[in-house]
Amino acid sequence: MSARLALIAGMLSGLLVLGACLGALHWLLLPERFPVTGVELKGTLKNTSAAEIRAALPRAAENFFAVDLAEVRAAVEKLPWVRRVTVRRVWPGRLEVSVEEHVALARWGDDALVNTHGERFMAKTKEPLPLFTGPGGSAAEVTRRYRRFEEIVAPLGTSVERVVLTQRHAWQLRLGNGMHVMLGRDPDLAEQRLTKFVEVYPKTKASDYVDLRYPNGFALRVPDWNG
Repeated sequence: MSARLALIAGMLSGLLVLGACLGALHWLLLPERFPVTGVELKGTLKNTSAAEIRAALPRAAENFFAVDLAEVRAAVEKLPWVRRVTVRRVWPGRLEVSVEEHVALARWGDDALVNTHGERFMAKTKEPLPLFTGPGGSAAEVTRRYRRFEEIVAPLGTSVERVVLTQRHAWQLRLGNGMHVMLGRDPDLAEQRLTKFVEVYPKTKASDYVDLRYPNGFALRVPDWNG
């Protein structure tokens, strides 16, 4: 009998301890006990204002310990120019929100942008940027090839204004000097042909269209050339 009483007493003690812990937890989570007293924003902001970030913060949890950091991060990352967010608690009542913005590299089609990491994101800008188009999921590859094409055509004193990857995965360029360049479907071979063309271009007649899809040469369209 004494063993049973001891067991019951132990269970009651355990319940009392559990109840005390739950009560203490409830007390800790009361907003008025440990309120969030401030939000510190970190990061270089160019296209997102501090007011926009603060407005995006969830308002449901005002207690320092009850704030869902993942929810705060997800809410701020919904802003158009925000790429990545980290959130941490700073005792005794402050939240530190570090924001990394997208850095726009190019336009993607009519309604999106591509950042310097080759990631497509939905935002708008008035900055003059090159234009990329391609099948879904190809933004990273188009970005990588764009950088390489830019390096190749630099000796011509121009830049790449447009990169097109067609649905058949053929590459096309428009350069800053108005020239249209057809590169074909093999991107590595296209880079080789473009490199050779840039080397011989000073010896050719001016052209606004170049087709580099030939294995042993290229074709030029020469405006107003009478032979």
